[in-house]
Amino acid sequence: MTTAAGPRGGDRGLLPDLAGRRELVGGWAAITLIHYFVVEAVAMAAWRGSPSYDRREHVISDLGAAHCGPFNGYDVCSPLNWLMNASFVLQGVAMILGAVLVSSAVLSVAAEPGRRGIRPGMATRSAEAFPWVAAGIVRVLILIAGIGQAMVGLVPEDTELALHLTGAGLYFIAGPLALVVLGLVWRGHTQMSWMVLLFGVVSLGTTIYVLAARLRVDEAGAIERTMAYPIILGLSLVGLIVANRVTRQRKAVRTLRQRS
Repeated sequence: MTTAAGPRGGDRGLLPDLAGRRELVGGWAAITLIHYFVVEAVAMAAWRGSPSYDRREHVISDLGAAHCGPFNGYDVCSPLNWLMNASFVLQGVAMILGAVLVSSAVLSVAAEPGRRGIRPGMATRSAEAFPWVAAGIVRVLILIAGIGQAMVGLVPEDTELALHLTGAGLYFIAGPLALVVLGLVWRGHTQMSWMVLLFGVVSLGTTIYVLAARLRVDEAGAIERTMAYPIILGLSLVGLIVANRVTRQRKAVRTLRQRS
């Protein structure tokens, strides 16, 4: 079990530190991804391109286009492109923080109090060690997705399209994969595991469809949002679960210290 002081020394890799400040910050960082929906609505309202912005036809990156003029078959013009691109970068930074700060031990048990990430000797039994190893893989995937999303904001589509698409590809492949793996790992630790898994499956399935179609799809905006929205909602849900459980554990630790 996690002690009032949290795991120490060599146990840190084995016991989830549910009262750790870094875990709390990492969880809240993931929650902040939800800000995207507000920024997108504001950027859409400021759109000056032709035709009017349509979620079904226009891709998200059109809102971050750096210049006004013909691009991708439309006249794009997004006066708040700086705000949209800042949102992409902030999302990327938040994902990177979440991946770095939330430990594999905490992630492997959905921050569930009283659960070990991995017991001594378990590493030699691959089946039992899978959740801990998978949690480490999830962290790497979220890190990659975060780097990709930051690239999308730093390199708008009408400046260096190849690099922009590379960043988007990292985000749309690594992001849903992380949710699918984490949804499977979290079964039995939280009922929300099915929501996390569903978000991952929907996004990943749509991404596979787009890749199979070689990026040539009708209503590209709607398709892209079916890829992007589940990633944002899924990772925000993951952050909410971790932050909520860590907050409760921190309160329990403070109460215990006050009584002692």
